[in-house]
Formats: sequence, structure tokens, C-alpha cells
Amino acid sequence: MKPFTPLTLPNGAVIPNRLAKAAMEENMADQDHAPSEELIRLYQSWADGGVGLMITGNVMIDRRAMTGPGGVVLESEQFGARFENWSRTARSRGAHIWMQINHPGRQMPAAMGQETLAPSAVSMDLGNFSKQFAAPRAMTEADIADVKQRFVRAAQLAEQFGFTGVQIHAAHGYLISQFLSPITNKRSDRWGGSIANRARLLVDVVNEVRQAVGKGFAVAVKLNSADFQKGGFSSEDARQVVSMLNTLGVDLIELSGGSYEAPAMHGQTRDGRTLAREAYFLEFAKDIATVARMPLMVTGGIRRYQVVEQVLDSGIAMAGMGTALALDPQLPEAWRSNRSASPSLRAITWKNKVLSSIAYMAMVKYQLRRLSQGKHTKPNVAPALALLIQQLETIVRNRQYRRRMNRHALAA
Repeated sequence: MKPFTPLTLPNGAVIPNRLAKAAMEENMADQDHAPSEELIRLYQSWADGGVGLMITGNVMIDRRAMTGPGGVVLESEQFGARFENWSRTARSRGAHIWMQINHPGRQMPAAMGQETLAPSAVSMDLGNFSKQFAAPRAMTEADIADVKQRFVRAAQLAEQFGFTGVQIHAAHGYLISQFLSPITNKRSDRWGGSIANRARLLVDVVNEVRQAVGKGFAVAVKLNSADFQKGGFSSEDARQVVSMLNTLGVDLIELSGGSYEAPAMHGQTRDGRTLAREAYFLEFAKDIATVARMPLMVTGGIRRYQVVEQVLDSGIAMAGMGTALALDPQLPEAWRSNRSASPSLRAITWKNKVLSSIAYMAMVKYQLRRLSQGKHTKPNVAPALALLIQQLETIVRNRQYRRRMNRHALAA
């Protein structure tokens, strides 16, 4: 299968090619947690670059539960015009735009000052960085029902505002992923224990979203191929979850891996000269493809045309790229005439894996910020500089977020 061959989804929608802009956390919301002009300009660059599908960075379903400051939130129709502008811009050259909807669970920074919820009261284990996240409260039945309703409402609003689909985030250690993992889910009720119980929240959300939106609106899932933690969500668990999703009208599953505690999704912190390192979830995807009835997408370090071809030739329907498109949003268009183009980020050689992961994310956000300002990217930015800039910005935006939340609390 060639990268520029269209893909017809189970719902009948056609994606113009097999190249996807995978979700990256942009943190470019305006003061209302709505899409900013900078964010919309960023998506225009990807639309112009010829990618077939764009999956947004985290759009949060609850302003009290954020992966970080500056995140977009979709809870109501209040700022619909800005969301419509976002989707219209992304679709301007024929690409699809799917909104990634998410709840962080325990992976919400403590500096944001909000109560943290999780399946069980299991704190983050990040060594010296553990205090960056507050100890979570185990969710009640009412909490779970509220979260499900919020996922459904966000999907309905996304469809209303012109997005062509949603991606339900069940990977990378966020809330639904926390329910899936035995490490973070210690419950003894119907939400914990067996894989069927641990997957119940995901299955319920997918079911209810699928029923609440139109047939032509895509419903996708982002799932870990594994947590890469001993005793965590395993590749066999992933196979069973995919089997459960087979009958629910899912249009595509994106396979990734890892969490904040085991950041396997950040592969370019090391040298990536081989297929095994560049498409580092592909072997898991091949295994899961044996049970999946819907198209699969693999994301994780892909940046070369030849690797995209190998991914597609292995039976995977789409190749997702994050960092490569943060460095060169014109990459798909460039590949039509120059298949040697291969953008790469400066390697991080630090020994501390958690710090390296944080710096990697900061380096990617540094590129996104420049693109949003109409500037060229800087792949060789020093990790320490990018991290410093990110930390300073986060401190300021955390303070602004806490002030806004306090005002809302007083008004209520």
C-alpha cells in the first residue's frame, strides 16, 4: 500500500492519504480555554502540508481536569465559533480533522491546584518528580458517570462544530488508560479486576459516543499496545480490548505505548536509525492486527518515507507522525517529489529518563510555538533551553489558570 492511497473507513468516510498528524499537546488555548489564533495558524500549516488526517492535541472534557495549562476545553456551545474556525481551517485542503478528547485522571500537575481523580488512590511514581502530581482520590460511581457523560457531550459538540471525527484517548497513562492498567486500577467492583471490568469504561464511552453521533462521523480510539511496566497493561490485554471494540463501530485504532512513568512514546530521545527504533510500536501492531477488524494506525518516531512504506506494507492502514510534522509541516507534500526528506530532532543524551521525556516534549512544543507564530522551526534547539522556556511559561500559565478557577468558584 502506498502512502498517498486513500483509506475508506468502516463508516464509509474516505481519508485522502495514509499520512496522519498524530496528537501533540500544543497548550495553545486562549484565555477561555478555546482555540486561539495561534493554534488555528498552526493547523493551517499542516493543512497546507498535505497530510490526510489531523488528530488534535488533547481537548479536555472538564476544565477542572487538565493535562497542563493552556489546554483546550470543550464542555458547551459557548465558544463554538472558535471551534468552527479551527475545524474549517484544518479541512481547508481536504484533510480530515479528528478531535482527541481526554481526561488526565491522576496525570494532572499538582501546580494546577485541582482535586485529582483516578480509578484508585494510587499516586504517581516518578522518583524525584513524584511530588509534581498530587495523590488522587478514588472515583465514585457518580464520578464515573459524569466522566462518561462528558466524553459523549464533547463528541457531540465536536461533530456540531465541523470536526469529522473524535479520538477517545485510552493510552499514555491518562484516565481511561488508568482504568485499563492493573497497576493503577485496584478496584474490586465492576470497574476493576478482570480485563473485561477494567475495559468497561472504555467500552461504555465508545458505545455511548457511537450512538450519540452520526454514522459518517468517525469514532477512533488511541490505545496502548502495552504500558511497558511490570504488572501493567500488557500486549495480551491490548489484544483482548481490541477484540471487545471490534463490534462497537470503531473506525480506527491508533496504537502507541507508555505513560508518564514509562514514557515509551518518546522515542527520539535516542538515535533512530533503524526501523525498530523509528516505528517502535510496529511489532505490537502486527500482532494486534491479527484480531482487529478495523483499520490500525501506528504512531511513534516515524519520520522517513521508506519507514511509512514498511508500516503500510505490514498491513497497518495509517502511519501517524508527531515530531516529524512539528519540525516540517510540509513533509507529506515534500515526499511527493523528494522521498529522502527526513526531519529529526536533536537527540537527548541525558541519563534520567523522566527528565529526558519532559525535555523532549518541551523541544517539540518549542517547534509548535514557532510554527504558530509563522516562523521556521529549529530542530537543533538545546534541550535545556527548550525545557527552561517551557517551565517558565508553565509557571505563568498555571498561575493564570488557578486565578480563573478561583474566580469561577467564587462566582458559583
